[in-house]
Amino acid sequence: MNLTLKVWRQKDSKSPGRIETYAAKNIPESASFLEMLDIVNEDIMHAGGEPIMFESDCREGICGTCSMVINGYAHGGQRGTTVCQLHMRHFKDGDELTIEPWRAAAFPVVRDLVVNRSGLDRIIQSGGYVSVRTGSAVDGNALPVPKKNSDLAMDAAQCIGCGACVAACKNGSAMLFLSAKVGHLGLLPQGQPERHRRVLNMVRQHDQEGFGNCTNQYECEAVCPKEISSTFITRLNRDYAVASARELLGAV
Repeated sequence: MNLTLKVWRQKDSKSPGRIETYAAKNIPESASFLEMLDIVNEDIMHAGGEPIMFESDCREGICGTCSMVINGYAHGGQRGTTVCQLHMRHFKDGDELTIEPWRAAAFPVVRDLVVNRSGLDRIIQSGGYVSVRTGSAVDGNALPVPKKNSDLAMDAAQCIGCGACVAACKNGSAMLFLSAKVGHLGLLPQGQPERHRRVLNMVRQHDQEGFGNCTNQYECEAVCPKEISSTFITRLNRDYAVASARELLGAV
């Protein structure tokens, strides 16, 4: 199959960017989207040009680094799928594809399709962990966890921190990411001692990084490759309200 690619090219965060057009020729339908970009890059380099810069690591949908916007949709718009899991059989011969980086103030462009997502890392560093001593591993049945809570915690823990929620949100909010990271620890017994301090610190770091606020339009849930539910944002808001009240009372 043959396609036309309109790709965002940008030397660095301070340089102006532009859309450049490339021909993707003789692409196998069985190829993944990233393999297609590899083929195009080989053609570009053979012609003496600079290859299109993009991130990838696992190519199995578990690391989240393959982040890009395809025809206006984060990760390409196929539900529950990262770009590296997107295959060319989902496109048609002759299609025109526009490929851009994440668009958010908190994600400055590093080069071409690569953005700096270290703001998400700093949110985790501000409280997305258990630091209290919980002892060595115990028998699985020694610490009862209600099945509903364990299932929800596992759902939240699937978040791979790709930032698609931020790219899709008109406010550039990372609330879905934040709520998943707060939620999976807050639902388990080991996360309770630091529960209130955690949510306060992580929400404040989120705001400090320049991410916007949630206005409940659910674009984040629609593009999340792990289909994290927006109901975790509701849990986050409730936990933050309780933690803020406890802070005023000096109980945090």
